[in-house]
This record gives sequence, structure tokens and C-alpha cells, in this order.
Amino acid sequence: MADIRYLAPHTLDEAVGAFAAAGSAARILAGGTDLLVQMRSGIVKPGVIVDIKKIAEMTAIEETADGGFRIGAATSGMALHDHPRFGKVWPGVLEAVNLIGSKQVQGRASAGGNLCNGSPAGDSVPAMIAAGAVVTIQGPNGRRELKVEEVPAGPGRTNLKPGEILVSFKLPPRPPGSGDAYLRMIPRTEMDIAVVGLGVSLTLKDGVCTAARVGLGAVAPTPLLVEAAAKALVGSKLDAAALEKAAEACRAACRPIDDKRGTIAYRIKTAGVLLKRTAAIAAKRATGK
Repeated sequence: MADIRYLAPHTLDEAVGAFAAAGSAARILAGGTDLLVQMRSGIVKPGVIVDIKKIAEMTAIEETADGGFRIGAATSGMALHDHPRFGKVWPGVLEAVNLIGSKQVQGRASAGGNLCNGSPAGDSVPAMIAAGAVVTIQGPNGRRELKVEEVPAGPGRTNLKPGEILVSFKLPPRPPGSGDAYLRMIPRTEMDIAVVGLGVSLTLKDGVCTAARVGLGAVAPTPLLVEAAAKALVGSKLDAAALEKAAEACRAACRPIDDKRGTIAYRIKTAGVLLKRTAAIAAKRATGK
């Protein structure tokens, strides 16, 4: 096996410099729960590994002045789980992040790595899309922001430019009466890849939905923001007709494949079922139940 250089910079500028200089030979190590598996199976053969876990900003969890959250891209699922406030404000996002692998994997795996791995079935991605999360990216030409749904470009691909590193997720402040949830369908009882994953975030006022976002995963080349589903919910009391309209929008958005986990027909039907179930949980949380 060819020699691999391992670098563990303490600043983002150092990390970006090393990552950009190594070009296509470089890989970022956040948790390593995807990278090490890919290396062992021979899918990737990096010449340089840049470990970003020693950079403070990459593992920080902070509440912003406006009541939102900023989460470092290399923050582990367990760190988010242990945070005293995050799970109370964004329970659906936490549910999704805490479905990345086993308890042991949770100590390493991160939402940033889950997003940058480019899997259409990454669990944290639909929940982050539903939350309206925005990512900060840093590269040789400085910083820029992208909505989470704009990051994936296809299976195993992202819209990050050469030398760019995902730095953090920014989640917006929550209006009163807001709730979110994430559900997935998997063939086994745990530790499997989603056949369908669906996140809903919504706000209720006097029983009426005033805002909503729906993220859908594992049914297309990239996770999706389903705006038609959100539109069906807004202005309704989440009655059966509104939920069916939103479910139909999710079914219509699907562009799935047949594989060993599920057929095209099964995935499409499941997307609608999950929309109704996930919206119900988000609504309960929004009303404090």
C-alpha cells in the first residue's frame, strides 16, 4: 500500500491550505466512519488525510444571539446528544443525526461527514433540509454559504469546489409553536440504510400551520426539499385532506431506483406514509405535547 500522509492542523486556514495543495489526492477526516470503510474496501486511496477534529470551530456547538444554533461540521452525534439544549429545540434533527450508525459510531460520526459523503440516503440530510439549515464552506477563495439542499450533486458527489471544506451548519431560531421530526423506513430494526427518510419542520398558531418545510431522502439521486408538500400543509389545520395532498406531493417528487432494500413502488408509497406520520409527530411537539 502506498504511503499516506496524515495531517492534523489546528486552524482552518492550515487545513484548507493543506487540502487544496494536495488536490484530488486529499481526503478530509471528520469522524472517519465513511472514509476508513471506503479505504479498507479500496474505493478510495488517498495520498493525504487532513484530520479536522482538532480545529475548535469544527466541533463547537453554540447558540447564536438570535436564538439559532451553529454546529461545527465535525461535531459528533454523541456531542449533540449530550448538549443540554439542542435536542429540546431541534429534536427531529437530533433524531436523524443519532441514526448515523451504532452507539460506538456515534462518538465519531458527524452530520458534516454524512452530508459530504454524498449518499442519497444519509439520515441527517432530510432533517437538516427540513430545518432550513445553511452550511458555511471555506476554501482557497474564502468563505461562502449554501443551503443544505444545494450541497449534494448526486450519489457520492457534492457541489463543494476543489479545496473547500464544510465548516459548520447554521440552524435558524425557532418561532413559538414550532416542532420538527424525522422518520425513516429500514428493512431491519436498526443500523440499516434508509429505504425512505423524511423530515418535517413546522410552526402552528391557533392550530393552523403557518410555516413548514419537508425534506425527503433515499428516493432520488440527492435528498430533496419538497416545497409542494410544505405548501399543502401551510394554511391548514393538518387535517386529513391537507396531509393527503402533502403526501401526494412527496410521492410525486420521488425518482427512486429498485434495489435490494426496496422497489420503486414501495419507496413511492412509503414516502407518503412517512409524511403523514412525521408531520403528526412534529405537530405534537409544536403544541408541547
